[in-house]
Amino acid sequence: MGTQMKPSLPRTLPLLESDVLRSFVAIAETASFSRAARQVFRTTSAVSMQIKRLEETLGQKLFVREARRVSLTPEGETLLRYSRRLLKLNEEAVSEFLRPALTGTVRIGTTDDVGTRILPSILAESARSHPALQVDVVVAGSELLRDRIDAGDLDLALITCNGDDGQARHGTVVHTEPLVWAHRDGGTAVDRRPLPVAFANPGCVWRGAALAALDKADIPYRVAYNCEHCAGQRAAMEADLAVAPFPRSLLEKPIREVPENTGLPPLGHYQIEMLQNTQTGEAVDALAGYVANAFAGLRKDS
Repeated sequence: MGTQMKPSLPRTLPLLESDVLRSFVAIAETASFSRAARQVFRTTSAVSMQIKRLEETLGQKLFVREARRVSLTPEGETLLRYSRRLLKLNEEAVSEFLRPALTGTVRIGTTDDVGTRILPSILAESARSHPALQVDVVVAGSELLRDRIDAGDLDLALITCNGDDGQARHGTVVHTEPLVWAHRDGGTAVDRRPLPVAFANPGCVWRGAALAALDKADIPYRVAYNCEHCAGQRAAMEADLAVAPFPRSLLEKPIREVPENTGLPPLGHYQIEMLQNTQTGEAVDALAGYVANAFAGLRKDS
């Protein structure tokens, strides 16, 4: 018994025209040829002719015509999904070339832990979409960044805040994650008493959460290491000099989360908020969008 051959597709597939797909979507959404015709600024007969040609091109019936309304066939429902995607892609492609070029300078401030995670993708997207736009970056603590936003020295700022209640305190919440105790895997610092702790600067949210938790649990501790940036905390942990409060997403070998059975108190969550100067423009809004996209990608990858 021979093998049954599937019918072969034509060498060149027909193209679906955007204006025809736009009419098709309008009919599907209004359940009416006449209402759809008014939406796309064509006559009803012209829209009917478009759909007739579309059905002939695809070899499928797309609508069931009833007395007062029309409805999609199963094949029509499938085409509707593709049509919406194709029209959206067409809109994005045209917008990419026709949107006005952004120029000028956007000043963004960030804490060091935030900057290392998202700045590369933000700068890359900005350079790709708006090559004439200059981005100036300031790395500092959250308190200083808030002051510089208030003074008008920055257009955007990313700061860290306590996040246990999920409420925004200063700006828009763009990221939330657990804060954990971290140490060198296999190290002994976590077993020492008083507990040696590595902290960032005094205004750091991580520091405040850790101190409050240790005091509440009545655990003796000593500040073994202070550093302006989280890289210093990591160095102290890698040397097994101390444990430290750290975002779970920043843990990398040889740094690991301290096991729960050590008795260290939980630290809850912290959040990152985006502050925006009130005197903003289109360039600042664009960069704020890139920030949101970067954090969305961060959550997707975690």
